[in-house]
Amino acid sequence: MQQRQQHLNTAPNLEAPDDFYEALIEAHQGLSAEESNAYNARLVLVLANHIGSLAVLREALDAAK
Repeated sequence: MQQRQQHLNTAPNLEAPDDFYEALIEAHQGLSAEESNAYNARLVLVLANHIGSLAVLREALDAAK
C-alpha cells in the first residue's frame, strides 16, 4: 500500500499552473452557473478521492477559507 502524505502541501507544486488554469477555464466554457457549480463539486470530489487522507482534506478545507 502506498504511504500517503500526512500534511497539505501549500508550496507551489503545479508543473504548468498557467496551462492548468487555462484548462479549468475551458472546462467551464458554455456551462450555465448551475452546471459550472456542479462541475466544480464533481472536480472537488475526484481530487479528494485522489488525495484520500481525511487529515489532508481537512487542512485543505481550512486553507481554502
